[in-house]
Amino acid sequence: MKARTLVIGDIHGGLRALKQVLERAEVTSADKLVFLGDYADGWSETAQLIDFLIELNQQQQCVFMIGNHDLWLMDWLEIGKEDQIWLSNGGLESIGSYQHYSAGQKRNHFLFFQNMRGYWIDGTQGPGDEVGDQRLFLHAGFTSHHGPHRETFPSNFSWDRTLWETAIAVAEDMDENHIYYPRRLKLFKEIFIGHTATTRYKTHLPIKAQNVWNMDTGAGFGGKLSIMNVHTKEYWQSDFVNLLYPDERGRREGG
Repeated sequence: MKARTLVIGDIHGGLRALKQVLERAEVTSADKLVFLGDYADGWSETAQLIDFLIELNQQQQCVFMIGNHDLWLMDWLEIGKEDQIWLSNGGLESIGSYQHYSAGQKRNHFLFFQNMRGYWIDGTQGPGDEVGDQRLFLHAGFTSHHGPHRETFPSNFSWDRTLWETAIAVAEDMDENHIYYPRRLKLFKEIFIGHTATTRYKTHLPIKAQNVWNMDTGAGFGGKLSIMNVHTKEYWQSDFVNLLYPDERGRREGG
């Protein structure tokens, strides 16, 4: 099987779902795996999921973006900070998963998060200002019309929703040469994000809006976890994650 680049949406502590989609996609060590962030909060296996990702990273090429929930967890791992909004959005489940972890193990996880990226660009830029086949991967979004490298507030990589809201609001038949077409959407051939669950739009499938692919298919809320071949757009999904954790409730939608 030819080596692939596979992008994976928000996991939210659902280790069973991740193992399931990796198996269904028949992932091999030759494949490059791009994770869009939000590994933490929701289901009961956040700490165990991070152990699994650390080991996976030693076996094959992985690229890890950092999500807003991961930033919350980092604060707790480093200084014990318990943000109340975080606790009500899956933080309690993440804390519970570390019940039997030593201080050293927690430190290793913190360092793993610390080495994650705000964004990653794959592909080659065309001549001059042409986009070429460049693809951007990040958890949430960016606001600079010049691209993420010129972002004034790097926290937007983990928190921004305006990129997705802009993409999904643009009329499907609007040409990119139209005077009102958003400049941010012209900077890359494709953009892959998570952060805003597609279950908000009454679907558990990936959604494409303009050139933006939303890969957060609601795994944290009982939806499905998705993995996609970025070149062919073939994708695979886990079972509904609440069925994999029948005695748990996951997180409430919104955070």
